[in-house]
Amino acid sequence: MKNIKFLDFWASWCSPCQAMKPVISEIEKELKGQVEVIQINVDENQAEASKYGVMGIPTFIVLKDGKEVGRKTGVTPKIDLLKMISA
Repeated sequence: MKNIKFLDFWASWCSPCQAMKPVISEIEKELKGQVEVIQINVDENQAEASKYGVMGIPTFIVLKDGKEVGRKTGVTPKIDLLKMISA
C-alpha cells in the first residue's frame, strides 16, 4: 500500500475551516491505519503553507509517496474528499 497523507490547512479564525473539522475527524477515524491525516494551522506554520502554495483555506492536499495527487480548496463534501484520497 502506498504511503498516503491527507493535509488539512486551516486556521482557528476561519469559519469554513471550523465547519470542515467534524468531516476531517470522520475521515481520520474511517481511514485510520491507511491514511495519515495531518492538520496544519497556517498561522503557526506559514512555511509549510508556502511550501505547498496554499493560497486559501481550508485547503486539502493528498500526497501519495510524497507526490501531490489531489487538491481542493474551500468547504468540500466528505464524499469528494474520500474520492480524492482513493483516486
